[in-house]
Amino acid sequence: MQSGNGTFIVNKRDINQYYVRDTSKMIIMQPLELTDSVSTFDIKVNVQGGGLNGQAGAIRHGIARVLAAMDNEWRKILKKHGLLTRDARKKERKLPGQPGARKRFQYSKR
Repeated sequence: MQSGNGTFIVNKRDINQYYVRDTSKMIIMQPLELTDSVSTFDIKVNVQGGGLNGQAGAIRHGIARVLAAMDNEWRKILKKHGLLTRDARKKERKLPGQPGARKRFQYSKR
């Protein structure tokens, strides 16, 4: 993230090529719109894993953290809207003797 004119690159592609859905773009731009800094920064992001929505949430969280570190007033705004809180959900581990975390082997009566 550096000062510039508002170009946004995700995994070496323009944000409009990488994200087709408007909701994902809206999620990503949320911290920039709250701080009125959409066209003041050039942003390059590399993300992997999860799905497109999970990646969009991760990008939003990263942008919010950078903006909070830059200005204390922005931090108050972002914290008020819950953009600095990390989603703590993780993949549940596979249990021994079972095919997955929640899945069980099929019960056979005979």
